[in-house]
Amino acid sequence: MEEKAQIIQSFYEHHRRMPSYAEICELFGYSSKNAAAKMVQKLQRYGVLEKDMTGRLIPTFNATSLRLLGYVEAGFPAPVEEQEIDTMSLDEWLINDKDATYLLRVKGNSMIDASIAEGDYVLVERTNNIRPGDIVVACLDGDWTLKYYREKDGQKYLQAANPDYKDMYPEQSLEIEAKVISVLRKYQ
Repeated sequence: MEEKAQIIQSFYEHHRRMPSYAEICELFGYSSKNAAAKMVQKLQRYGVLEKDMTGRLIPTFNATSLRLLGYVEAGFPAPVEEQEIDTMSLDEWLINDKDATYLLRVKGNSMIDASIAEGDYVLVERTNNIRPGDIVVACLDGDWTLKYYREKDGQKYLQAANPDYKDMYPEQSLEIEAKVISVLRKYQ
């Protein structure tokens, strides 16, 4: 079973997603998706993968573990000696609840002063624990947006992080879907 687990993990690392049932058939030489489904059940019992609320396969292994090598000065330069301090799983550090967490790609520049630019990805978590000042994904009068959640004199509203945008007050409804946990930006 360990060999099959390594095959699944290798697929995940190469494709950055879990295999479909058809791909599991190819990986293990099965001729039917029923055989792949039985293998998935075995891999679930073995703890290699699990299914989310929608039935999609998700890994249980730490696919994003990186070495933590030390600290770097963001102020005045200082001598630094590289030494491995620890290994850190980005999944464990960023994600509290896998089933409630997802990524969205940012479109627009209304949050630029919060260091969220067009093309960035935001990692968001569905939660009931929303406080004024949180950056949220919200539905304002039927339209979705990413803004700061604010309250003033009992009135709930959304605020951009760009002076070119006005505060947004609901005419009919304001529903908070999720809170931003992290912003991901790739420089290459």
